[in-house]
Parts: sequence; C-alpha cells; structure tokens
Amino acid sequence: MNEHNVMQTNPDDILATARKVLSTEAEAITALARRLDGGFVACVSRVLDCQGHVIVTGMGKSGHVGHKIAATLASTGTPSFFVHPAEASHGDLGMIRRDDLLLALSNSGETEEVLRLLPVIKRLGIGLLAMTGNPDSTLARHANVHLDTSVDQEACPLGLAPTASTSAQLALGDALAVALLEARGFTAEDFARSHPGGKLGRRLLVSIADVMHGGEELPRVTESAALADAIFEMTRSRLGMCAVLDPAGELVGVVTDGDLRRHADKFSDLHAHPVSSVMTRQPRTVVDTELAAVAVDIMQSHRIQGLLVTDRAGRLVGALNFQDLLQAGVV
Repeated sequence: MNEHNVMQTNPDDILATARKVLSTEAEAITALARRLDGGFVACVSRVLDCQGHVIVTGMGKSGHVGHKIAATLASTGTPSFFVHPAEASHGDLGMIRRDDLLLALSNSGETEEVLRLLPVIKRLGIGLLAMTGNPDSTLARHANVHLDTSVDQEACPLGLAPTASTSAQLALGDALAVALLEARGFTAEDFARSHPGGKLGRRLLVSIADVMHGGEELPRVTESAALADAIFEMTRSRLGMCAVLDPAGELVGVVTDGDLRRHADKFSDLHAHPVSSVMTRQPRTVVDTELAAVAVDIMQSHRIQGLLVTDRAGRLVGALNFQDLLQAGVV
C-alpha cells in the first residue's frame, strides 16, 4: 500500500487537524471583517435600489455558496435566485432582466464561464456585483462594486480545496443579507411569511381563530345545568372542558376534566347537582385575534390543557386545547 494512503487514526491528530481548520477559517473571516469598507456599503445601496432580482452566479464550490446566498437573500426580503453560469450561456440568460443585478462569485476572478457573461451583462445594462479573492482580476475590474474575499491561506493543507475562501464568501453573503434585512426594516413576521411551512412561520402566522372550535363544536351549558349535562358536552366535544354561561349568555365559568375528578367523591347523583357547584369562576381566556403561540404560552405557564376563546368584546366564541395547537404545528 502506498504510504500516502495510510489512514491516520490517532485521536489527538484528528482533533488537532479539525481545530486548525476551524482556526484558519475563523481567522479568514475575522480578517474579512476588518477589511470591510465603503465598497460593502455601496453594494448594499445598489441592492436596495434594485427594482428586480439579485441574480447570483458562480461555478464549482463558489456556485454552491452562491445557491445558499441566493436562498438567504430571498428569505430575508431581497428577491433573489441562482443561475448557473454555464447554463446561462445556453438559454438561462433569458431569466435575467434589465432591472436585475448580477452577483458573481469567483475566488480567482478569472472563471471562464462567469467571464463569458460579461459582454451580455454590459450590453443589457445590468449592474454587476462581484465577490473575488483577487481585486486585480478581470471580474473585479469589470464589476460596478467589488467585494474582496481573499484569504491568506486555505484550511486545506495542500492549499488546493476551497475551504477558508468559501467560508469567507459564505460569511460575507450572510453579512450582506442581514445588512439588507435591517435596512429594509424586515421583521420576524415578514420572515414567517417567507417560511409558512416552518415552525417559526406557523407560530407567527397561525391565529387563535384558525385553530379554535366554535359554533356547534363549542361545549357550553348554563350555570343551572346539571353536572351530567356538562359531562355530556365535554364528551361530545372531546376538548376536556365545558364553558358555563349565565342566563344572559355571558361567560361565568368553566368546568374541566380535572374539576370533575377532584369532586367525584362528593356527588353520587350527577343529575342532582348544578354545574355551578364545581365550576371555576373567572376562567382564563384568550382573544380570537391573538396568535396561537399566545395560547401555548398561557397554557404552559399556568399548566392547563385548554382555553376558552372570546372576541375583543369579551363574548365567548370558541375553545381550544393543547392537542389543537400540536396538530397545527405551533408547539
């Protein structure tokens, strides 16, 4: 076996290598932070002024980083997508319009497939932003704004595999996205609208009204009703609770499974005792226009399994339990 193919399995050596890689990449990003100047500000301004999309492009590892940058921009308020430079020359240039911006990534700044796009970009009058590790490169010289992502060394001991350089590109892309996010006043609610399928999106978009049980599904009895009637309503609704109303239809209490268990030994005849004898007065409620996440917080902080829902005028309109919130993906 070739001596160069012998695997190194010493744990100390493995950890030392990993720490060196992380240290090298961290130093590259720290140096990048110190180098930031007016060029970065100009880049942010160009994107803010853009009436179209930020089209990101790059080959190889820079292309993989470009995919992530485009996705991060799009999810934080800057319309963006990735175009492969080789495919662009075979029809995908039709995806780019005059009011777009092109963000091109190339560590060398001399990537042939990217440079091939420059005459077309210039002819269309599309602005060009570039991230390269060589400020004197062809791509850097043709860019309207150039961002220097050069590194002193790659983390790869051979100096061949893009490692520190791609980390620098990725970090600068994140810095650009966050700077734009703050400049636009982008909020958590805006982020949620871009991520409706994620847990954050559901927590910030799903309201109480979306998950509550209302109308005929709402379990309720009058305060003069017998305990048996409340049990029937709780069984029918499967919510583990029943709202109690006064003769005028106003909410005055709630009866829960827990209330019935705590008083089970006191009542031999469930038809002979009114629900008012066991109900909890002034029950905790939540307004139907609140986010469902508010109900989660109330239930968890007070260790309860359900809530009655009112409108802003305090009228009973619904009920929900913890299972409803679980099924909605809010928890």
